[in-house]
Amino acid sequence: MKRILLFAVAMLLISPLVMAKKKLPHPPKEAEEIHWITSIDELQAKMQQNPKKVFMDVYTGWCGWCKKMEATTFQNPDVIKYMNANFYAVRFDAERQDVINFQGKEYHYEPQYKANTFAVELMHGQMSYPTSIFMMENFQSPTPVPGYMDVNQLEYILSYFGDNAYRHVKWDEYQKTYHPSWSHGQAMDKTPPPGH
Repeated sequence: MKRILLFAVAMLLISPLVMAKKKLPHPPKEAEEIHWITSIDELQAKMQQNPKKVFMDVYTGWCGWCKKMEATTFQNPDVIKYMNANFYAVRFDAERQDVINFQGKEYHYEPQYKANTFAVELMHGQMSYPTSIFMMENFQSPTPVPGYMDVNQLEYILSYFGDNAYRHVKWDEYQKTYHPSWSHGQAMDKTPPPGH
């Protein structure tokens, strides 16, 4: 009887520990990130279903400033939130060698430019990386903006197009009157300096 009593007491003491171990931890919260589209076909299908502005990051695999922008600016929570809410975000490798069909036109790799003719057309032949392309709904008015942008620079441009300020305010005037509101802290940059 004494053994049974000791066993019952031991079970009472151990039970909460066993139960605590059985509790599954909460799954880790998925890191928020820009919902990049890499397929031009997918982009066109999404545009047909729900017209939206487009932000296109034109990059190359060897471009150090492209990697820096990806590792810092595109990791900022305010950039991520605004981009996902207001744009179809597209990552496009300018050196893609596959054939791209876009709005009834065929694009291919052009050795003369060392780039796909889709990138050449969107960038008006001014091939520098990274270049951000802004397009209105249904791919209207592609506007290339060359160069690396930090959070502050990208906020001005994203909000200019995303908030439709471009419809009634000239860019120079917008820059004078706009007051940034995003956290401009950059994510820790773990990329090597460009050119290394």
